[in-house]
Amino acid sequence: MSSGDNSGGLMSSAGLVRYFDSQGRNAISIDPKTVIAFCVLFGVFVQILSLTVA
Repeated sequence: MSSGDNSGGLMSSAGLVRYFDSQGRNAISIDPKTVIAFCVLFGVFVQILSLTVA
């Protein structure tokens, strides 16, 4: 691989790092425990629906 064939992988990933760093300030923060609790409750809800429909 010659130096003329440099794909710029490090430079191309720098834009992604800046993008994800900027998302942290404006993003809605949700506690991971809240997400797990919602998933468990949703799963129980689906199970109850499957029992009543079947």
